[in-house]
Amino acid sequence: MATGRTHRPATRSRGIPEATVARLPLYLRALTALSERSVPTVSSEELAAAAGVNSAKLRKDFSYLGSYGTRGVGYDVEYLVYQISRELGLTQDWPVVIVGIGNLGAALAGYGGFASRGFRVAALIDADPAMTGRPVAGIPVQHSDDLERIIQDDGVSIGVIATPAGVAQQVCDRLVGAGVTSILNFAPTVLSVPDGVDVRKVDLSIELQILAFHEQRKAGEEADAENGQDAAETGAVGMAPERRGAPAGASTAAASTAAAPSAAAAASTAGRKGPDGDVPAVMPA
Repeated sequence: MATGRTHRPATRSRGIPEATVARLPLYLRALTALSERSVPTVSSEELAAAAGVNSAKLRKDFSYLGSYGTRGVGYDVEYLVYQISRELGLTQDWPVVIVGIGNLGAALAGYGGFASRGFRVAALIDADPAMTGRPVAGIPVQHSDDLERIIQDDGVSIGVIATPAGVAQQVCDRLVGAGVTSILNFAPTVLSVPDGVDVRKVDLSIELQILAFHEQRKAGEEADAENGQDAAETGAVGMAPERRGAPAGASTAAASTAAAPSAAAAASTAGRKGPDGDVPAVMPA
């Protein structure tokens, strides 16, 4: 069986944009669900909705794969599954090591989605001697002293870091030194890596903070809407009589009375006099 050290995906050489690469797993997940339900074809609109993108973007993404679908029929589900899996390098086996077998590392080790998507957990590694030999998800934990040997023996090119932040960079350096060229980092820190090494960071606290921002904004918008409603209701209480259903005559009289001083003041300012010389000329509207 091929390993991750003998083949690299062709996405970069084919010029597929990184944004498109990031969406390919979303399409693959949606297509896999359709395949499991024995759905033979799917339209761009249906697949885009399932993947959470718009159909124009989906069609553009698929054009990079050389797949354009058939007008009136849509896309062949099984062929797209194969095509995207090939582009993502999932038609082969990718051995992965997980370093740091605490609560998070143990949960990752037990995640069943790895194997079904082309990834094999080759080794679990931890610095705690008490963990050595202990099975986690059916895999015995190995000591970090053997990290380099394990990577070489299993041909590992993908490493997962689930250690505390304080040691994550040291672990990263050792992984890279041993030949690992792709790292999935769960440690709450930014890793420094040389050119040619890809790092994907997963920080659950940051994702929660972003969600908290949106929740706060929504709460603020709701408060503004409520304040606006209160202001509108308060304004309605103080409206002129005609706005509250008073007789039209009363409304006209009130408006004339209110308008007279203002008009008189304006006329006085302009220096205009009435016939007797001292009363501003105010003509009723």
